[in-house]
Amino acid sequence: MLRKLRPALRRPRARTATVLGLSAAATRGVVRLGGLAFPCALGRSGRSVRKREGDGATPVGRWRLLGVLYRSDRGRCPSTRLPVRPIAPDDGWCDAPGDRNYNRPVRHPYPASAERLWREDGLYDIVVVLSHNVRPRVRGAGSAVFMHLARPGYRPTEGCIALKREHLLRLLERCRTLRV
Repeated sequence: MLRKLRPALRRPRARTATVLGLSAAATRGVVRLGGLAFPCALGRSGRSVRKREGDGATPVGRWRLLGVLYRSDRGRCPSTRLPVRPIAPDDGWCDAPGDRNYNRPVRHPYPASAERLWREDGLYDIVVVLSHNVRPRVRGAGSAVFMHLARPGYRPTEGCIALKREHLLRLLERCRTLRV
């Protein structure tokens, strides 16, 4: 099922969102898309123009929204024009820089290090795959940089962008009505 998202990684005209932070060390920012603006959590190390695997920083840049993964057992399919696919219990995302599937979807059990997308904490109940380090894919330049659900109080992420559920759903709905 993750293979269904792979064609979306090649789509050149996905919608972009802008994330504004106060400083490189800020762990909170604002996501802007069209006329929408929502607060968000950023990486525990703030933002970085030189994103490295495991540094805890959110990469600086403009990233296309490539597709949506969601837990169908915890909510309805998000309304959006982006490609959408439910997450399965064995879905993962490779974060091992030396592996041939680095920064790509994989199935668990996986022989190299890979993050589990099926999480109990609810953060990945809705995941937006971003174009960071997709083309060209540079090993060690950061993997699994997603837009996902925020922890209470917008506590920092491991390098992703996190929003409240209602804000993320509204952003995705807006992607449905904007030209993508």
